[in-house]
Amino acid sequence: MSVPHSLMYQEALSAGDCVARQLAQDTERYAQLGAALRAASFHSAVTVARGSSDHASSYLAYLIMARMGRLVTSLPMSLVTLYKSPLVTRDTLAIAISQSGQSPDVVEPIQYFRAGGATTVALVNDAASPLARAAEWTMPLHAGQEKSVAATKSFIASLVAGARLVAHWQDDRQLQDGIAALPDTLRAASTLDWSPAIEALAPARNIMVVGRGISFPVALEAALKFKETSALQAEAFSGAEIKHGPMALIEDGYPLLIFATRGPAQAGLVALAEEMRGRGARVLLAAPEDVASRDLTLPVAALPELDPIAAIQAFYMMAARLSEARGLDPDQPRHLSKVTKTN
Repeated sequence: MSVPHSLMYQEALSAGDCVARQLAQDTERYAQLGAALRAASFHSAVTVARGSSDHASSYLAYLIMARMGRLVTSLPMSLVTLYKSPLVTRDTLAIAISQSGQSPDVVEPIQYFRAGGATTVALVNDAASPLARAAEWTMPLHAGQEKSVAATKSFIASLVAGARLVAHWQDDRQLQDGIAALPDTLRAASTLDWSPAIEALAPARNIMVVGRGISFPVALEAALKFKETSALQAEAFSGAEIKHGPMALIEDGYPLLIFATRGPAQAGLVALAEEMRGRGARVLLAAPEDVASRDLTLPVAALPELDPIAAIQAFYMMAARLSEARGLDPDQPRHLSKVTKTN
């Protein structure tokens, strides 16, 4: 198969270099932020984001809750922008993630929380954007200009920035070292052969994407990319929820992509794949090499908690090819533009 020349493919391919560039900068700034977070008295946090950035926020929220023990909520931004709700913001951490930093419904809540005494952080690719100016702590993603409508390298850079935030907050050298190894992990992930997924999904009309725990944000992101770039009706579900109703959709040949990254949820997801095969589904089990029943190989990072960053890299390389196999242009999704501004 010839190498695609879409911007989406090329930008995804550059993710390892983008992450290396990010990791070479702002180390002292992250250390300062980590010290400030350790010294703060807040017990909860909110994330502020839309689209792919919201999926990156879900990954960050998982890390914060699992490692730091703070509850994290995804803020319904309309509470601030439309309903003008009297939210209590003091002693709260508010983290916004954005590629452009332009959308009013991301900027306004950060302004609101900062004015109310919260600690505010922006993980943003455009360091000169309104969001960057609104937050107390601005941590640039350093992904470079992203021309494709579908976010790839900026999403991966967002995941890495979130992991850096937690690593410095926890002052965890093992996690910091694992993050430092990510550029090579991402470069290796971009070479994996996911062509069986293209063969299975090129004629498909719909798909269910499944993850659980720390892999669920990757399932959410993959489902969004299927819709954006392949006009494929895709829904993401937790492996714990699929039997509560979504199973009724399963029929012979129904495609499922299951992300079974390492960790406590992996065994259940591998078992789910076998059960769904028994029900006639066309299962694409993405798992590390040591899982014999896998259909697609997932790369592994230095730590299981970093595996989702490598997993989405492998997916992006396939997704760009799939779009072209379906006769579409992944750089020009129907009805979409790069910057979406909502209130």
